[in-house]
Amino acid sequence: MPQELQLLLITAASIGFFHTLMGPDHYLPFIMIGKARDWSLRKVIGLTLLCGMGHILSSVILGFVGIALQVQVSKLEFIESFRGNLAAWAFIAFGLLYTIWGIRHWMKKKHHGHSHGKIEDSRNITPWVLFIIFALGPCEPLIPVLMYPAVSQSTSALILVTSVFGVTTLLTMVAMVVTSTYGLSFINIKKYEHLSHSVAGMVIFLSGLAMQFLGL
Repeated sequence: MPQELQLLLITAASIGFFHTLMGPDHYLPFIMIGKARDWSLRKVIGLTLLCGMGHILSSVILGFVGIALQVQVSKLEFIESFRGNLAAWAFIAFGLLYTIWGIRHWMKKKHHGHSHGKIEDSRNITPWVLFIIFALGPCEPLIPVLMYPAVSQSTSALILVTSVFGVTTLLTMVAMVVTSTYGLSFINIKKYEHLSHSVAGMVIFLSGLAMQFLGL
């Protein structure tokens, strides 16, 4: 294996790990919503993987199209930057709306007791909203730092480097979700359960702000 490819593979794994670890939007929404809705860990992991694959594949497809059409990397970076802003504002809006919904849900339960049936059908809508937001969000370093340098060596190098980045990102997302969910299971928050949805929404809202204004 050429030394340049080895370096790219190490870089892909490192960026996939640290990019995910430093971006709370990659795992906090799943942890908080899973806790608020009392989902099983299996369901939370499934949603994490689904959203993670949408997040990665959207940039991978754009990168492959750009390479095939010989588009300048600066133009793709502009598109990724636009997508990043769009995803951040979508996170902010979703978090704010979910916080308001959580407060309304708590008020209804407070005045009318336990609600019956589905919780305003949001249980079915929320995963798809998260998936769309994650599919909008780019993996900013993937195309300019990994895909374009890799394709200068070979197509197989491009596929290998992209795969290492994607797998590392997904594994890091799942690891953060599992360890955090396991840690939260030891904390007794029963008396704050009525606030769980609004807290989850606020965490998502703050994650969106961190994406937009801190570049996380």
